[in-house]
Amino acid sequence: MAENSSCCTPEDSCHSGGTDVQAGEVTTTYRVTGMTCGHCEGAVSSEIGELAGVSSVQAVAATGLVTVTSKAPLDEDAVRAAVDEAGYELVGQAA
Repeated sequence: MAENSSCCTPEDSCHSGGTDVQAGEVTTTYRVTGMTCGHCEGAVSSEIGELAGVSSVQAVAATGLVTVTSKAPLDEDAVRAAVDEAGYELVGQAA
């Protein structure tokens, strides 16, 4: 297992998104509870990634942080619903 207690590595297919941010895009980081491994990261990333305007999602179970890049600010209720659908809890935006 990797140091971050994930069952997979960032190179595995359960991770989505990259780190390139295009001009005019918005990056928001959320805190999510319940993620413990790479499968969790993939589930959260997949659900949030289906929201309109989302271009990338990076979930990190070890920190509980999910960074989302989108064409415009996202409605937090929509993000919360996506995280709930994946089986986890959105605490809110990370400080």
